Amino acid sequence: MDYIKARTYIDESHRFGGEMGLEAITCLLEKLGNPHEALQFIHIAGTNGKGSVGAYLAAVLQEAGYRIGRFISPTLYEYRERIQINGVYIEEEAFGRLMDPVVKAIGELEEEHKPLPSPFEIETAISFLYYKEKKCDFVLLECGMGGKTDATNVIRNTKLAVITSISMDHMEYLGNTLGEIAGQKAGIIKPGSRVVTCRQEKEAMDVIERESKKLGCPLYVGDKTEAELVTADLDHMVFRYQKEIYTIHLAGSHQLENAVLALAGIRALQDTGYQISGEQIRSGMEKARWNGRFTILKKDPYLVVDGAHNPDAARKLQESLRMYFPNREFVFLMGVFRDKQYETIAERMAPMAREIIAMETPDNPRALPAKELGGVLCRYKTPKQVHVADSLEEALQLGMKLAGKEDVIVAFGSLSFIGDLTKLSENLE
Repeated sequence: MDYIKARTYIDESHRFGGEMGLEAITCLLEKLGNPHEALQFIHIAGTNGKGSVGAYLAAVLQEAGYRIGRFISPTLYEYRERIQINGVYIEEEAFGRLMDPVVKAIGELEEEHKPLPSPFEIETAISFLYYKEKKCDFVLLECGMGGKTDATNVIRNTKLAVITSISMDHMEYLGNTLGEIAGQKAGIIKPGSRVVTCRQEKEAMDVIERESKKLGCPLYVGDKTEAELVTADLDHMVFRYQKEIYTIHLAGSHQLENAVLALAGIRALQDTGYQISGEQIRSGMEKARWNGRFTILKKDPYLVVDGAHNPDAARKLQESLRMYFPNREFVFLMGVFRDKQYETIAERMAPMAREIIAMETPDNPRALPAKELGGVLCRYKTPKQVHVADSLEEALQLGMKLAGKEDVIVAFGSLSFIGDLTKLSENLE
């Protein structure tokens, strides 16, 4: 099957339905010979920070000479980005070729009246086939949502279970309390694995500690309060942690927490017996890159894009804006999905802005209409300060018009439009 046909098949597989749980992905992988059983995993769950922590871990492990597969969701710039090895996306030829046995397996499942996989489950299966074929040393596997019932949790050979910052998100699927959500995230912990997390709220921390102890898994905590910030600007951050000096190039106040969590993960792997030197750690941390999270797209005026799509991410975005732009005024571009806590995000973010533009995230049925979002924003700003744009391009053009040279334009609310916004910004004068 060629790449285009493979993509079309996946798009059309929405018709299969797909419910949270492991039955469908288990049946599919059995038909494919269980390729995941030949792989070693670093499994990453959490509300915010999965991509950044994964970027640090991947860069360090690559620097140490390991072949690293990464499974990423969602992607920003290119569909094939979600399946990559050492930063190189899966080839179109390989994707199409590996789709053939998957389609055959789904046909057999259909004949046997067994559960059929969702698009995400199909992508997960293709990734396992690819990583096995390429003999990856580790696969950094990001949960799509939750943990316990996420399709990625079909794996058993988890060397490292990484749980990033947990906050309220996807409550309709994961639970209405921090403890319930933490229980879903902690579902990725497997007997024989080591567990790594950051310093969580007590309700979430108690759950992680209890689950780790129950399964006999050593728990490592990357505590940002133990790190000393030396210097920070938009280009780099220097900090001291456990007597070592590290430099990172991911911007945002929250990156200190993500970096320290990744370092705790590396320590856990070292304790397991993997050879990773101090120099390889420092070099990998400095080489790590991850776009779409407090990313500067242009200057004069500054254009910042951030995927903040839940209240905790919005809080961290606020902190970063105050940290890097303490005496500037802001023009916000906000677009969200209707199943997110957009009212809470609006309440938090809108007072910071001099002007705010409501826009609709393009080409997504989950998008909240711009006019509806504008109505919510008018609760926190005067109608003259709230603008409604019919498209992403119109929003960006209006933002540039409203912003002075010393102002900062900030686009946030979803990861879905970051790729398109990046392309549009490249054409600005």
